[in-house]
Parts: sequence; structure tokens; C-alpha cells
Amino acid sequence: MKGFQAQEQTRIIAIDKQKCKGCDSCKQFCPTQAIDGKYGSAHRIDSEKCIFCGQCLVNCPFGAPQDTIDPVDSLIEKLKDSRTTVVATIAPAVRVAIGEEFGFEPGSLLTEKLYGALKKAGFKILDTNFTADQTILEEGSELVAKIRHYLLGEPAAHHLGPLPQFTSCCPAWIRYIELNHPKLLPNLSSAKSPMMMAGALAKTYGAKEIWKTAPESVYVVGVMPCTAKKFEASRPEFHSAAAYWRKQGSSADYPDIDTVLTTRDLARLLRKLNIDFRQTADFTDADNPLAQYSGAGTIFGNTGGVMEAALRSAYYLITGKELANLTLTPVRGLNGVKDASITITDAKTGKELTLRVAVVHGLKENIEPLLAQVEAGTSPYHFIEVMNCPGGCINGGGQPIYPMGTSWIDKYKPMLPWN
Repeated sequence: MKGFQAQEQTRIIAIDKQKCKGCDSCKQFCPTQAIDGKYGSAHRIDSEKCIFCGQCLVNCPFGAPQDTIDPVDSLIEKLKDSRTTVVATIAPAVRVAIGEEFGFEPGSLLTEKLYGALKKAGFKILDTNFTADQTILEEGSELVAKIRHYLLGEPAAHHLGPLPQFTSCCPAWIRYIELNHPKLLPNLSSAKSPMMMAGALAKTYGAKEIWKTAPESVYVVGVMPCTAKKFEASRPEFHSAAAYWRKQGSSADYPDIDTVLTTRDLARLLRKLNIDFRQTADFTDADNPLAQYSGAGTIFGNTGGVMEAALRSAYYLITGKELANLTLTPVRGLNGVKDASITITDAKTGKELTLRVAVVHGLKENIEPLLAQVEAGTSPYHFIEVMNCPGGCINGGGQPIYPMGTSWIDKYKPMLPWN
């Protein structure tokens, strides 16, 4: 299909015409006008425009949009295969949502219980929070290099993209900018998302040093709150572990992430394996270095979390000091656009500079004015965090579904036909 690379999944979500009532509610949540169909008639999704965010899926009151990729049965076969090391990399937003599928209070943090269930199923653990910390080091260092070059006048050691720098963790946002604002691609951070870093890490360091096995026998499963992660995992540029081993003489080729389970998929997997999640014993995996992480990785799942963690790192790298107040309140909360400024004194030169940052979630309503500023060269910001889903990953398209949807925030509800 036009607009896709070879190997990429082109159809992540489809609308069941038998269930669709033509109510247009899905259109109100679609950030790219990818849904066609007249009011009262069955709708369809245009994959050329779709960014696979799944907001139509979690907000349709009739359950018409459906996942088209079901990895559960094939994954069970992998778990049965003694020759395969199956590794789960678990996003922070999953551990606070999986309990809802099994009768826990919404928002219950169940990390150790989730570890226990995955261990019982046969998985090894590589916590995505571990690689979220790596992402922060990469994005923070990249931002600092740009600040030193563009704001402090220092020579650059290598080519740097322009300011403002955009975050690069959200695959729906990446797809959005590729389709609609390709001239701004250089503004994206060059850092991979935590999931893709986890896949490469599992099949290099993890295979060799932790699980002592051949990298081609490692099968990495992203456990994510996000339907767009299924698209991201299929992108052909993410075969970096195989490329690394080819330099060591290997001829094998394989993706960094082999398959993706959404939170809903994970719940179905555990039920098919007859694992009683409520009765599963907690497991800390304390001896596994790939299950360790800081608080910076943990807050990735909320809007503003990536920004807050990156600013902490940038502040330390520039000043040589820890940020006195680790909680950056202005970038937290559910406002569609949040901004903040932080004054920093460079430890090397003594120069004082003020960094301006913005946090955006909910692309449909909030992103275009900011992008217009960047394209016009008038943006006041140095760093912009962007997440497609309202509230961030905690409200992703792969999370548990409520009968009346999950994204009834601010102005959306009055837009629906029955209001």
C-alpha cells in the first residue's frame, strides 16, 4: 500500500460492519479523519490515514472497531517450545490497568503480581521501565547537546537536529508527523521508544549475558497499552539486534520485537493458560538486572512523564546538581497543552539560560497550533512532549474497554450526536 514500507502491518484495526451503527462517535476521537462513512451507515477505516492509536476502538459504544492482529494462540505455542526463550517487556501503564480485567479497583498498581503471572506463564522479564530510563538518558543527552550548541554557542561533535526537540516514544505520534508534517521529522529525538530499545537489548546483552542463549532463539513480546505498538514493531528499521550480530559473523535476520500484546490481549492470554491472576503470588525478580528501574521510567505512562524525567536529566547534565524539586507540577495534569520554564546555570560557563517546554496530549484537538509555530519558526519552546492519547499511555487504545469509552475528557462528550 502507498505510504507503507515493506513488512509493515497495514491493517491493525478494522470496523465490524455488523456492529457499526453509523453513529459517528469514532470520528470524534480520530485525530486524522481516517474514518469514512455517512451518518447512519456502516463506517470503514482508511489505513493510509490511520495512525493505529485505537481511540476509535476504546470509545465506540457498540464495539464495532476491532483488533485485527491476535497474537495469543501463536504466543502460547512459543511458550510451550523449550528451545525458545520468551521475554516479556512490560510498559508502566499496563501494571496499573491489568487488574481491571480481573476485578481489581481501577488504578491498582500490580507490578509484582503481574511479574508472578508472567513467570508462571513461562516468560522471562525485561521491564520496559529499565529501557525507559535508557530513553531518558538518550533524549536528555541529545537535548543537552542541542542546548550547548544552539543556546550556549559550543561547537557540535556531530550533526544535530533542530530545536524544538520532539519526543519520539509514541508510535501514533510518529506516524502522524510522517503522514502530515514530514518536514518536521528532523525535530524528532533520535532515541528509539523504550519498547524498541528493550527488544534490541534482549537480543544482544540479554541473550549473551543474562539468558546465555543464541539471540535468534529469544522471542521478545512487548506488553503494551497501545495498539500502535503493533505497527511500530513491524517497522523494518527495527532489526538492530540482528544487524549487530551480523557484524559478529551471523547471517540471521529477525525483528527486535517479535509480537505485541495489548493489556486486553494479555488478559486473554492469562485466561487461556488458566492462570488465576487474583491468586497469583507476587514475584519481585530482584536478581534480574533487566527488571530494575528508577522513578523516571515509571512516570512514562502519564502525559508529562517523559518531559519531567528528561528535564531532571538535562538539569543534572548541565548544572552538575540534582534538581531540588523532582516533581515538576506544571507539566503534570490533564490539560491538553501544558507548558513550563526552568532556569538553569551552566556549570561549565556560568551562563544562565531559561528552558521552555510544552507537553501535549490528544492530537486531535491540541497539536496543530504548536506544529504551525514550529513550521513558521516562531515556537518559543526548546522541548515538546507529544502523546496521541488523552492522558497519555494510561488511556491507550490497548487498555481495558468500558461500555461508554475511556476518553470522555473536556470537549469531546458534547460533540457526540446524542448530546
